[in-house]
Amino acid sequence: MCHYLDNSATTKVCRAAAEKAYTVMTETFGNPSSLHTLGIRAEQELTVARRAVASLLGLNPSGADLSCITFTSGGTEANNLAIFGAAAANKRLGRHIVTTAVEHPSVLEAVKQLEREGFELTIVPPDARGDYDAHALANACREDTVLVCIMLVNNELGTLLPVKDAVSLIRRRSPKAFIHCDAVQAAGKIPLKVLSLDVDTLSISGHKLHAPKGVGALYVKRGVRLVPRTWGGGQERSLRSGTEAVPMIAAFGEAIKALPAPAVQMPRYATLCQKLETELASIHNVVLHTPASVVPYIRNLSVCGYKSETLVHFLAQREIYVSAGSACAKGHDSHVLGALHLPSEQISSALRISLCADNTPDDIDAFVHALKEAIASLAHT
Repeated sequence: MCHYLDNSATTKVCRAAAEKAYTVMTETFGNPSSLHTLGIRAEQELTVARRAVASLLGLNPSGADLSCITFTSGGTEANNLAIFGAAAANKRLGRHIVTTAVEHPSVLEAVKQLEREGFELTIVPPDARGDYDAHALANACREDTVLVCIMLVNNELGTLLPVKDAVSLIRRRSPKAFIHCDAVQAAGKIPLKVLSLDVDTLSISGHKLHAPKGVGALYVKRGVRLVPRTWGGGQERSLRSGTEAVPMIAAFGEAIKALPAPAVQMPRYATLCQKLETELASIHNVVLHTPASVVPYIRNLSVCGYKSETLVHFLAQREIYVSAGSACAKGHDSHVLGALHLPSEQISSALRISLCADNTPDDIDAFVHALKEAIASLAHT
């Protein structure tokens, strides 16, 4: 039996989304820019999905807020469109960028590229547990700060960053700053009202929400200007030219509609996390890395004396699937755990458990049992 506990890397596509993608590919397959009936139906599929994304973000799905949603190929493209688009639009106002040390690589590598192009970059570290203080984030900003990137939920530790409080402080300290939020690991699991966050852009990804890979979205606040990264036919209000991937986008909308409400999901996650932490407490090799402000569906732990890669393969042989950290790291040591200045032994032996609404106590039992088996049978490094 498969026990999948790597939902921060990707999720299983839900049946409703898979069926919707197939239907659109075989029946509503027109180009949404075409003026004939099949084109109009394809355009209608985009509108339905856009409404679903708007609802997910706490926006009005039937009003002008729909124009704030731009579909992309995923979270990485959404982050890059926001970061490079904002930098190009606002570079005359200043050249200073602020971000956190725990951002996803699609944010960190983007701002580092801007640094190579002449921007000045300040990277704010977390405290020893992985938490952030809103004042520390704001104090890193200056009068010439033009771009700030703060993720909402960290993909490795599960840290819930104080975005709303930080944005309020940043707006007063650096009124010219454009603020982007990567909400890929938050959307669909915690309550999300993008207007109350007061960010300029916010990114989400479909394959973290039981939609297919290859689709995401970028929220762009009304009145905010981005310079496009892709030029062409003017689709997506000229922010992201190119024929829209209608099957993936329509499936994205269906996956969102099929999600249980956060109020239903969160208690389930809390119960499973409590069970996990209680059972791990009896294993002396295990160290949990738990920020004070943490979501209940991501947990990071180290199994001291055992390499992450070895443990991941051992568990996978028993159809238990976890990760060693961000899937984008591809075996490299975690920059997130490195930012906590953890001992190298803990960084090299880290595992991430990430849940979805389909997980059960049996998944936790299987993981803990197999982990104990691994510790008993594998060579200690």
